[in-house]
Amino acid sequence: MSRKKKKLKVIPLGGVQEIGKNITVFECEDDIIVVDCGLTFPEDELLGIDLVIPDITYLVKNKEKVRGIILTHGHEDHIGAIPYVLKEISVPIYGTRLTLGLLENKLEEHGMLKQATLINVKQGDVIELGCFKVEFIRSTHSIADSVALAINTPVGIIIHTSDFKIDHTPIEGEPMDLARFAELGNKGVLLLMCDSTNIEREGYTMSERTVGNTFEEMFMKARGRIIVATFASNVHRIQQVINASVKFGRKIAVCGRSMLNVVDVAMKLGYLTAPDGTIIDIDDIDRYPPDRITIITTGTQGEPMSALSKMAVSKHKKVEIMPDDLVIISASPIPGNEKLIFRVIDELFKKGANVIYESLAAIHVSGHACQEEIKLIHRLVKPKYFMPVHGEYRHLKQHANLAHELGMPMDHIFIMDIGKVLELTHDSAKIVGNVPAGRVFVDGLGVGDVGNIVLRDRKHLSQDGLIVIVITTDKETGSLIAGPDIVSRGFVYVRESENLMEQAREVAKNALMKCNGNGNRKSDWSAIKSTIKDDLGSFLYEKTKRNPMILPIIMEI
Repeated sequence: MSRKKKKLKVIPLGGVQEIGKNITVFECEDDIIVVDCGLTFPEDELLGIDLVIPDITYLVKNKEKVRGIILTHGHEDHIGAIPYVLKEISVPIYGTRLTLGLLENKLEEHGMLKQATLINVKQGDVIELGCFKVEFIRSTHSIADSVALAINTPVGIIIHTSDFKIDHTPIEGEPMDLARFAELGNKGVLLLMCDSTNIEREGYTMSERTVGNTFEEMFMKARGRIIVATFASNVHRIQQVINASVKFGRKIAVCGRSMLNVVDVAMKLGYLTAPDGTIIDIDDIDRYPPDRITIITTGTQGEPMSALSKMAVSKHKKVEIMPDDLVIISASPIPGNEKLIFRVIDELFKKGANVIYESLAAIHVSGHACQEEIKLIHRLVKPKYFMPVHGEYRHLKQHANLAHELGMPMDHIFIMDIGKVLELTHDSAKIVGNVPAGRVFVDGLGVGDVGNIVLRDRKHLSQDGLIVIVITTDKETGSLIAGPDIVSRGFVYVRESENLMEQAREVAKNALMKCNGNGNRKSDWSAIKSTIKDDLGSFLYEKTKRNPMILPIIMEI
């Protein structure tokens, strides 16, 4: 009977109905464990925002229950928010060697490494955290040392695949432990949480080795330098660039801060290998003929400040693009980044480089499973309930449809939103409410101090600009002494709009006189400012069809 009374809550605080910012809370009795703690990068409309992290209000309120944070792999969307979360909650963090190696770098940048408790685990290990037993299952993804999780709870087994693909010929290590998924499926799995990123793609994701074969063909034909842009975290891809470079007698230089950090960590931990003397400093590339140089760089998404983008517009301090350079962009554009990356490609072509990108050759494979691999996981695990994760709403919906096609009743499938609470017993599952959840914006050193009002003002300023009205009045009488003077920023160029500015001054002066004439006390600044803003706003819209932000400044003498 006691088993029936026990309840497990599964609460996604990110990573559902969105890409990135993955974090899920598991709560049972007086224990909470957290799986992953990632960030996402801001959309274009979030002006000035650097990062977006999950709202962890619920965890802070229940921090005495939190037993630990478990990491599945070292991508930013799974570990990036940890420095910010650790400031609020001090708990141990569990992860594999490479995952913790990348996290250490991140914590060091934030000056938090000494106060963090990092516990190394291996694929196949089982740890106990309160009433939870967490097993780390060997997985394959676009980064080494990835794991899926089997979470043993008082109500049943939860399997969380995290990000995965089924790669039978991985670059390093063993393939995904499908046998363990089958064993757990035979025991009985209460809930499956499965990656939905590539659910819209039919068939199978190609093995990472196919990219290595393409690299070798290209390296064999190349006459000049080879510049390969890829994701810094894709250690296996970097290893294949190293292998091809070694095979054809090329030295390798690494470029871009994140790439340097990852290569350094992966080399130290043995996840990247290269013969002595193969990797050289970027400053030394001119000492070798062009056909003996490979440069590995960041910038696959056309980010304006990335190394590749700077090379494309001749602003990189160390690398100048030359004719006969072969630039390989070994990644697919993240949706929304297409314009940025194609702009970079155009500039590279203009400089005489030969550019190879995804649509021209098999130089990139996804790290996420396609439909047939996902079907296999469902068949092996045979869960009672299913919750699609890691995808926008359309991905989650398509995954739900696929699970239904495989025989799962629709009322056993739960498409969650962040903050929703899924409550499970050993024989039931239902959504029972919400907890506080959402997005927290990081801007410079400020965390959470930029909200909707500030963003609205930034948008307003970016679209219509700013008008500052400076008026000097008599302290005793409130009468006008000087001004109105007008400063325009991002609205019109004052010297070319003198007539408009003169008319605007008259409108502001009349608004001030109107206020004084209405018997307003000279100290009633809010009424005066409001009148000036209203009158001037109406005038400027009539004349220009624009709504600049109007900032009246009244000084007393």
